[in-house]
Amino acid sequence: MSILSKIFKKKVVLPPADLSVLKTDMHSHLIPGIDDGAQTIEDSLELLRAMQDLGFKKVITTPHIMSDHYKNTREIILKGLDDVRNAIAKDDELNIEIDAAAEYYLDENFIKKIKEKDLLTFGDNYVLFELAFMIEPPNIVDATFEMQLAGYKPVLAHAERYAYWYNNYEKYQDFVDKEILLQLNINSLVGYYSPITKKIADRMVDDGLFSFIGSDCHRIDHIAAMRDSLTEEHLHKILNSGKLLNHTL
Repeated sequence: MSILSKIFKKKVVLPPADLSVLKTDMHSHLIPGIDDGAQTIEDSLELLRAMQDLGFKKVITTPHIMSDHYKNTREIILKGLDDVRNAIAKDDELNIEIDAAAEYYLDENFIKKIKEKDLLTFGDNYVLFELAFMIEPPNIVDATFEMQLAGYKPVLAHAERYAYWYNNYEKYQDFVDKEILLQLNINSLVGYYSPITKKIADRMVDDGLFSFIGSDCHRIDHIAAMRDSLTEEHLHKILNSGKLLNHTL
């Protein structure tokens, strides 16, 4: 192929991916008024309609639990879940199942909850947890080991977004080798967070490192970005990889 041919080679335009093959989204913030996601029950229903339109049959929503910011408890989350379920039941447009777990921030309170075996889980005893974005936490190995010791299966939320590993890429394989499952945000594949995050996400998809993909939906602009992502090559690749566990939930 000549240099000019390479320069002017057309990008292959893929058809929109079919997210219905996933069946279940396992990372979102759709319980109103308890974190930085949906703020009203109307917000929750709007986002659920959009998720249904994208092909999802079930949503496992995961409110933040953070000691210093979102001081949610099992009771607060499950009460909110009941409220959303009751609203769905009254909405003729909605035919989508919703369940709830949590997105735990790795802090001292989280370590305490692990030892007390007081974590909200989804699927096969999976626990979704997140890290600080600025500095790698020193206790991640200890925390994940404690989770596994307690019978939990740790799932690291949006693993592709932690910039401190971008120059230490082998860390991702280390996690997989330690049976720490990695979750990808769909919108990372369309460059929603940053071009470098997209680059890392694409590479991780190429290397087959993800076990889950999630919307991490907080608000309607996340839905718009998800729609934009449907023609992305690496979304097609991960959906066809046979590695994702979403359909088992």
